[in-house]
Amino acid sequence: VGDLSYLARAGDGPVIVFLHGIGSNASSFGPLFEALPDGPALLAWNAPGYGASVPLAEPWPLAGDYADRLAGFLDTLGHASVHLVGHSLGTLIAACFARRFPDRVQSLTLAAAANGYGVPRGGTMPDGVAARLTDLARLGPADFARARAANLVHDPERNAGVVAQVEAAMAQIRPDGYGQAVRMLASGDLPAELAHVTVRPGFIIGRQDRVTPMAQTIAAADAWAAAHGPR
Repeated sequence: VGDLSYLARAGDGPVIVFLHGIGSNASSFGPLFEALPDGPALLAWNAPGYGASVPLAEPWPLAGDYADRLAGFLDTLGHASVHLVGHSLGTLIAACFARRFPDRVQSLTLAAAANGYGVPRGGTMPDGVAARLTDLARLGPADFARARAANLVHDPERNAGVVAQVEAAMAQIRPDGYGQAVRMLASGDLPAELAHVTVRPGFIIGRQDRVTPMAQTIAAADAWAAAHGPR
């Protein structure tokens, strides 16, 4: 659709839109699409700069830039309102979209919340965030994926197939799109976004998640509750 590519499963029920994380893409939701029952129409975009999607024009985009592109994407497909599911980096985009376009979000689910670091555009990124860019430049996508994939999977030795899927998706990252996403992550502030989101968010937490630990989800949930009432 236009300058964005996506994965879709047809359905005659509600529309559920999935937003992937920083090291994955639309295809990462393929197994989930196969597992979910028939009925809902399922849609997963390749964020700008991922897959065949054209990157954003701004070298250091903010979550709002992605949210606006998502709104245009849904307009093109004719979806006035959707159920929105964000994963990791996608939680920042989903929350910002819900803040900007409250009438377009029927429900909001945030999985493995990535809270961001609140760095001003053009500011100094935390070392761990900046290392994503230097490591990618040093290793290249394939070796970068090989080095990182196992850390994203619970008990990787027993889930080698899942590790292979994660590695395959991460090996497809493009330096232009990934660089923009890393800078957006640096500037993101999920708790601040959620304080202004009207729809009550749902959260999915991986108990042993070492990348987006439970404390981040709790901070995000507390920010929404402080503004709107107990979670």
